[in-house]
Amino acid sequence: MKRYLLRASMAGCALALFLSGTARAAVQEEAVSYRDGDTVMKGFIVYDDASKAKRPGVIIVHEWWGVTKHIHAEARKLAAQGYTAFIADMYGDGKTADNPMDAGALSGAVRKNPAAMLSRFSAAKNTLSQHASTDAARIGAVGYCFGGSVVLDMARAGLDLKGIAAFHAGLDAAAATAAEGKVKAKLLVQNGGADPFIKPESIVAFKQEMAAAHVDYRYIVYPGAVHAFTNPEATAKGKQFNLPLAYDEQADKLSGAEAEKFLRSVL
Repeated sequence: MKRYLLRASMAGCALALFLSGTARAAVQEEAVSYRDGDTVMKGFIVYDDASKAKRPGVIIVHEWWGVTKHIHAEARKLAAQGYTAFIADMYGDGKTADNPMDAGALSGAVRKNPAAMLSRFSAAKNTLSQHASTDAARIGAVGYCFGGSVVLDMARAGLDLKGIAAFHAGLDAAAATAAEGKVKAKLLVQNGGADPFIKPESIVAFKQEMAAAHVDYRYIVYPGAVHAFTNPEATAKGKQFNLPLAYDEQADKLSGAEAEKFLRSVL
């Protein structure tokens, strides 16, 4: 009987130690201040500390609202998939907007200044590359809405990125269009088929631009999906401001699976 109780006690201790170790190994999110010149940027590093090995890094660029709950959730998904995710701050000082007028002003200021856009993105890339968990030779990016347009422009600018996934992104270039031999990243672009912000002529022009520059890309359309289809908060925002924004669970699930396969293949 004593031997049985001793074995049971040892097994219980071993289980407790295992479970306590498992509980400590989890997705971590750390606020990070970094600089672009004199501007203080406020981003977040998100990674799973269960592994001590270096892993690919993924820069996440936010929607025109700034860094929101949706962007934090996407970063945690990427961390769970085995990446170090970095939520970039493209506005500076962690600015966010709660209405379309302010969001348009913040995003427009960045898009109208391609040099500043490149500099801010590069500052985020450098910060991610220097993190202890990141394999700096394997960096990709994802972007949503405004952020999708930003990451596409970073590809056009020739940044050293393995792959870029853009969701419900505007397709027009803020500066120079893609040039043959300049785009290093493979591209995955996923837009809603009923998104009124993505004009048919801009899709045609984008595909012609990519073909002329011999870019390795895929363009996927989700019929019936409108703008911001990956964001669970989009429907409420659309109703609040009378904008064609809505979450689409099926399009979100399918596009997320495509992005997961894509990033695995390039990183």
